[in-house]
Amino acid sequence: MPSTDSRRFAGYANPDIAAVEPYTPGLGPEDVTRRFGEVPAPIVKLASGENPLGASPKGVEGVQEGTRELALYPDWTAARLRRRVADHAGVAPEQVVCGAGETEIIGGIVRAFAEPGGEIAMARPTFPLYHQYAHAEGRTVRFADGGDKLDVGPEPMLATVSERTRVAFVTSPHNPTGRCWALDDVARLCERVPDALVVLDEAYVHFSDRPSGFTILADHPNLIVLRTFSKAYGLAGLRVGYGVASPDVIGLLMRVKPTWNLGPLQVLGAAAALDDDAFLTRTTSLVRDMRRRVEDAVGRQPKLRLVDGSEANFILVRVADPGLDSRQVVDHFLRQGLVVKDGAVSYLGLGDRHLRIDAPAPEVLPRVEAAIRSL
Repeated sequence: MPSTDSRRFAGYANPDIAAVEPYTPGLGPEDVTRRFGEVPAPIVKLASGENPLGASPKGVEGVQEGTRELALYPDWTAARLRRRVADHAGVAPEQVVCGAGETEIIGGIVRAFAEPGGEIAMARPTFPLYHQYAHAEGRTVRFADGGDKLDVGPEPMLATVSERTRVAFVTSPHNPTGRCWALDDVARLCERVPDALVVLDEAYVHFSDRPSGFTILADHPNLIVLRTFSKAYGLAGLRVGYGVASPDVIGLLMRVKPTWNLGPLQVLGAAAALDDDAFLTRTTSLVRDMRRRVEDAVGRQPKLRLVDGSEANFILVRVADPGLDSRQVVDHFLRQGLVVKDGAVSYLGLGDRHLRIDAPAPEVLPRVEAAIRSL
C-alpha cells in the first residue's frame, strides 16, 4: 500500500494548501462509541444543523425520479434547477448558479473574485470554510473580531473592510451565534465596498422571520445571496446549494464552476423540494419551538449561559462555571449519546468556553434537557 504520510510531499506541495488546517466535521455515532464505549442509544447528532424531521418527502420523490437518468451525463449548468430557483427567488435563470452544496460556491467565489494575496473579510468566529478556502487559495484574510461579546454585527465588519477588500462574507443568521444582520446594514456594507463582492450567506434564514437578501439584489450589483438545501429541506446528504446575484457575477462563477458538478439526483431532488411548502412549514415551526425549549433548559442551569439572539436551528452556549471547559461539557453530552459541537474544535478564535447545540426532534428533547440538568 502507498504511504499516506503527507510529510513525504512537503517539499513540492503548494505551501498555501499545506498550511491549511482541515475542516473538523461533527462526530458520528461510530466516533462516539469508539471513544466512550457503551452510551445510551440511539446516538443523536446535534452538531451539524441537520433537519430533525429528516428529508423533504417531495425531495425524496425527485431523487427517485432522477434515477431514471443515471446513465446520462447531466446538463453542465443544472439548467432545470436554475430555472426552478429563479422562479422561487423572482429573478432570471442567468442570475443563479448551483453547486454541490454552498461550500463549492464559496470556493468558487474566493477563486473568481480575489486575486492571489487579495483581501477577504469575515467575522471571527465564523463558518471555518470561509477562511480555510481563502488560505488554501493564497488569499489574505481580514477578521472582524467579535471579541468577548461575540459581536459579529455590521460595525466590526464595516471597520475591517477597505478599498483592498475583494470579498466580504456575512452570515445571517450567523454561524455559530445565530444572530442576524438587518438588510439595511447589508446594503451599507455593499455601498462601503463597491468594488468588492459581498456574500450574504442565508443557510439558516428559513428559521428566522427576516426578509431575504433577494429583495435588495436589484439595488446592489456587488451582492450575492447563498442558500442551501441541507438545513430546512433536510437534504444535507444530497449536497446542493445555490447563489443568486447579478448576471455579471454569475457569469464569472460559471467560468470556475466544476463541469457536471450536479447530477440528476441532486437537480431533480432539490427542484422538487422547493415545492414542499408543507414540509418547510412543519420544519421551521418545530425548530423554533425546540430551540426555545433548549434555551429554557440552559437558562435553568447555572453552570451554563445562553448566548442570546439565535434565529437559527441551533443555540450557542457559554460555559459559565470556571471549573469547566467546553471539552468537558461536550464529553458529558457524548456520554448521554448526544453529539454537540465543541467551539474550541470548530471555530477559530472562539476558545474553550462555548458549545453549539442543535434544536432536537421532540422525542430527543427530554434527553437534552436531562443532560443539561445533570451537568
